[in-house]
Amino acid sequence: MENKTKQIYNYTVLLEKEEEGGYHAFCPILKGCHSQGDTFEEAIDNIKEAIKLYLESLIADNQPIPKEDLMCWSRY
Repeated sequence: MENKTKQIYNYTVLLEKEEEGGYHAFCPILKGCHSQGDTFEEAIDNIKEAIKLYLESLIADNQPIPKEDLMCWSRY
């Protein structure tokens, strides 16, 4: 029996409200990984699916999975 464990990855996702309506979502560490949605919730669901497909593509091509070292900095 094959043992398949599920790996969990955490990535930063940015959402921008579009002037014409809806939301643009993207994951900066995954170059070219963008999506959109008419609502905030739809944009979140769509970017999750885009990230899943992006990672599946990397795995299929034996490419490394990016690891995010997030550092937040803010200046007021």
